[in-house]
Amino acid sequence: MTLILKRRDFARWQADEGLPDSALCKAVRELENGLFDADLGGHLFKKRVARPGAGKSGGYRTLLSARIGSRCVFLHGFSKSDKANITQDERKALQFAGKVFLELSADALPKALQSGVLIEVSCEQDH
Repeated sequence: MTLILKRRDFARWQADEGLPDSALCKAVRELENGLFDADLGGHLFKKRVARPGAGKSGGYRTLLSARIGSRCVFLHGFSKSDKANITQDERKALQFAGKVFLELSADALPKALQSGVLIEVSCEQDH
């Protein structure tokens, strides 16, 4: 079972947009099946997520770091109408942050969750 996490600022953006956790769970399931929009290198993936009640084309773009079958961390999200894509500098920063989060040790991960830097996404209602 893949552990699905999100950064605190991603969670804030997600709440502002009214995007449910179930949409993130679905995105990770699709990613695990090889369905993603771009592999940006360094375990960083771009994945479209449908807007609640609408399709993916007018939806959101999410960037997440993933080790398939192990851990996924949602790092950044934006509406397609807000911007077309991320810059090279943003990509490098997200790759770095994602690498740090994917490599958190068994001791460091609970501390990151407890401090609120990372938040666990609950997918139990999806099964």
